[in-house]
Formats: sequence, structure tokens, C-alpha cells
Amino acid sequence: VQLQAFGGGLVQAGGSLRLSCAASGGTFSNYRMGWFRQTPGKEREFVARIGGSGVVKYYDDSVKGRFTISRDNAKNTVYLQMNSLKPEDTAVYYCAAVRTTAVATTTPGRWNYWGQGTQVTVSS
Repeated sequence: VQLQAFGGGLVQAGGSLRLSCAASGGTFSNYRMGWFRQTPGKEREFVARIGGSGVVKYYDDSVKGRFTISRDNAKNTVYLQMNSLKPEDTAVYYCAAVRTTAVATTTPGRWNYWGQGTQVTVSS
């Protein structure tokens, strides 16, 4: 599975951005999709994940109520709608995929496929 993330940019605190991640090379609905983020000198951290059908979603507490993950299986795309952005949300955001048969996890090392990352910068 190949993943390509896009949609990052520069936004003021309180603003919104929508990230997209297009997948190719596999049956999209067979994959659980996730978003992670990373800042320089820090470990990559979990943001949100969504099950293959789009029903089951899980968020890190730091983004709950502000970010929404969704997917369109007809378009092989997963989205991350980010509202009420804060400067601490500044990071490179990565989309990731793992087969739905795998145990659901927030651990980056257990996700098999990764996109190239897109920079999100939130100014104060």
C-alpha cells in the first residue's frame, strides 16, 4: 500500500486545516488508517485512527473534540479535519495503515505503511 498525505500548511491559532491521505495498491477497506505527528527531537505520536468501515474511531486525548478522522472508501482516502488549532499542534503529520486483522494499536512501530508527511504549522 502506498500512501500520500497532503493538505498541511500555515494557520493561525484557532484556525482549521484538513489533511488528506490517498492510498493505492491495496483494498482500502481492509486497512485501518491512522494519523500520527512528530516534532523535531521527539518520538512520533499517535493522533487518531479509524477502522476499515469508518465506524470505529479513536483519538488521543490531546485532540479529542477538536480533530475528526474520517474516510471515503470509494475514493481510497482518509481525512483529518483539524479545528481550534493550537501552536502545540505544530508538527509533521503522517498517515499510516495497518491491516484490520491486526490488533488495534497507537504504537507507531506496529503500523506497516506510512505516507511521506505533511507539515502543519500553527502560529500564535
